[in-house]
Amino acid sequence: MRVIAGRYKGRVLKTVPDLSVRPATDRVKSAIFNVLQSRVDWSAATVLDLFAGSGSIGIEAMSRGAAKCVFVEQSRSALAFLKQNIDTVGAGSGALVVAGDVFGFLRTAHKRYEAVFADPPYALENLNDLPNIIFGAGVVAEEGYLIIEHPAGHVFTPGPAWETAVEKTYGRTCVSFFVHTRAPQ
Repeated sequence: MRVIAGRYKGRVLKTVPDLSVRPATDRVKSAIFNVLQSRVDWSAATVLDLFAGSGSIGIEAMSRGAAKCVFVEQSRSALAFLKQNIDTVGAGSGALVVAGDVFGFLRTAHKRYEAVFADPPYALENLNDLPNIIFGAGVVAEEGYLIIEHPAGHVFTPGPAWETAVEKTYGRTCVSFFVHTRAPQ
């Protein structure tokens, strides 16, 4: 696994050796950032990486110019690799690692982010409610995006606060991009 573009391009990132963390493949990461390329001004963006694992998505955003990224991860083994990866690329001053539960973090979060990434376990019990929980927490900026990596075939029940902007499927993985519901013109 490596950083695919930007100032940290080519740097190798490490992850836990077991299957407890499922890092985004280079193909999926590339697709995510191709969709966001013309939609997010990375030079002004702050990013939230939920279920961060190794941190590869948040680090990729920082590599492309995001000034700040908050990484939220609960697994102790994943946290060790996450911190090591941040040190490896030299992103320490712009990175904040929160060791804890994503849902606990969201209950107390007060900041808004231009890009919120979530790569939850595919078997997450409340996966279908995740967009409602995240938009309900108020962490997605008004013109921001929520990006969730999830199993192909999973369909999120539309919520009142958000709508699907883009959806891309790559084999058994799907990436959905959500935005705030726009008022009809």
